[in-house]
Amino acid sequence: MCGEPRLNTRNSFVMQFKKVFYIVLVLLVSCSLGQLAQAGPADFSMLAAQSGQAVVNIGTEKRTTNGGPEDFFGEMFKNLPPGFDHFFGFDDFFNRQPRKRMPRRGQKSLGSGFLISADGYIVTNNHVVADADTITVTLENGQRKQESLKATLVGADEETDLALLKINPKRSLPYLEFGDSDSLRVGEWVLAIGNPFGLDHTVTAGILSAKGRDIKSGPFDNFLQTDASINPGNSGGPLLNMEGRVIGINTAIIASGQGIGFAIPSNMARGIIEKIRQGKKVQRGYLGVQIQEVDEDMAKALGLNEAHGALVGQVIAGEAAERAGLQDGDVILEVNGKSMADSAELLRTIANLAPGETVQLRVFRGGKIIPCNVTLGERPSSNQRADSGRRRGGGSSRHATVEHLGMSVRSLTNAERRKFNIRGNEGLIITAILDDQPAQEADLRVGDVILQVNMQLVGDVETLERIVKEQGLPRGVLALKIRRGESTFFRSLQLQPKN
Repeated sequence: MCGEPRLNTRNSFVMQFKKVFYIVLVLLVSCSLGQLAQAGPADFSMLAAQSGQAVVNIGTEKRTTNGGPEDFFGEMFKNLPPGFDHFFGFDDFFNRQPRKRMPRRGQKSLGSGFLISADGYIVTNNHVVADADTITVTLENGQRKQESLKATLVGADEETDLALLKINPKRSLPYLEFGDSDSLRVGEWVLAIGNPFGLDHTVTAGILSAKGRDIKSGPFDNFLQTDASINPGNSGGPLLNMEGRVIGINTAIIASGQGIGFAIPSNMARGIIEKIRQGKKVQRGYLGVQIQEVDEDMAKALGLNEAHGALVGQVIAGEAAERAGLQDGDVILEVNGKSMADSAELLRTIANLAPGETVQLRVFRGGKIIPCNVTLGERPSSNQRADSGRRRGGGSSRHATVEHLGMSVRSLTNAERRKFNIRGNEGLIITAILDDQPAQEADLRVGDVILQVNMQLVGDVETLERIVKEQGLPRGVLALKIRRGESTFFRSLQLQPKN
C-alpha cells in the first residue's frame, strides 16, 4: 500500500516540548547569571566621582627648635661649665658658635578628611591634627585642579579620636552625609577614599569584614573592620556605603597585616561631631565603678548561669554608683532593659547617656537579680582611682598554706592595713605561691591582699578554709577580690582537688 507517511503526533509533541523546555532553561540560567553579576557593582566609578569631590587632603605642621647638642641630648649639657662643650669640640663639629641656637623648623604630616557641609566643616581624626601649629586643607577644584586653604580646629574628642575643622571657602562646596552604620551588614560593599602616602584621592574598595572590633586603642573601641586597602595617610577619610553615605571614619590599621583596616562607626561619630559643631562640651555618663569581664570560671564561681555582664571590681567613693547602693562584686546584667554582653558594652552604653540621666540597672548579687536605679555622673577626662575605704571584720594572725589553692596567707598587720588603706580587720596577704598550682595559674602574686572570697569578707585563715570547703570545692572555683598596689579587681581561681 502506497501513500504519504503518517506523522506520529505524540512524538512530535514531545519533541516540541523538549525544544521549549531547553529554551526556557537557557533563559533561566542567563537570568540567574545576570543577577549574580549584578550582586556586585560593575565598577565604582560613579560613586568615586561623586563622593571624591568632598574628600580633602589635610597637611599639618608643627614648629620645633633644634639647638644642637644641648637639645639633642636633652638636659645633659644644660648645666655644663662655660667652654665645656668647646673643650670637647662640639662647636667645631657642628660648625657653629657656642650656644647659638639654630632656627625653628617644621615637622609635617599628612592625613585625610571629608566635608560635611557646604560652608566648610570638615571631619577628620584627632591624631591627624593634634598639636599642629598650622593646618592646611587641599580641595579638588574641578578638572584635578587643587585649592589650598588654612583651617582652624573647631574642637576634638581624644577618647574617640575625632576632630572637626573649619575652612572659609569662597564657594559652596560638595559634602557628604552620615549613613546608618548599625544597618550595614557584614559582607556588604564599602569604598574608602583618602590620601595614602600623600597620593591624593586614592580609591579602594572592599567589604565590611566585621563589626564591634575592640583593638585596645581607647575606652570606647567599637570599630568597623574592612578589607578595603587603608594605609598611612588614609586616617580621617570616609568609609562609604554604596549609597555614598559615610558609615565610618578610617582610623587604624594593623601594620603587620593586609586587608585589615578599622573605621569609627558613623553612629558613634555623628553625635560627637554635632556637639563639637554647636560648641558644646562632649559629656558622657559615668557610673563610677571599676569593671571587668565575667568569664566562664567567674560566672561559675558566682553562680551565674552564663558568662555575661560586667563585674564591679570596685565602687569609687563619692560617685554615682556608691550613692545608688551598688557594691563591689555586683554583676551588672542590664541597662534600661538592654542586656550587657560584656564590660566594653556597658562602658559604651553608659558613656552614650547624658550626665544627670537616671538609668535602670539589673544587678546580680548574692544569687539574686535585683533592680537598681542610678543617676549618672559625668565621666572625667581621665579615669579616677579612689579607694572604697569601707571594710569591717575580724581575724587572727595565723600563717598557713591553704589546701587546694597552692598559696600561703596570713592576716594583715595594722601597719599593712594603713599601707593599703584598709579599715577593719579583714584582709589576707599572700606570702608564698607554689609552682604549678591554682594560685599561680590565676596570676596571683606574693604581696597581693585577698579582701573577699565569693563576696564574703575574709580576715583569717579559718574563714578562708571554711569558704573553700563549703563553696569552693562543690563549685570547683572561687572568686577572689584582690588588692594589688592601688588597684582592686576580681580573679577566678580553679581549685585543685585533693588526690
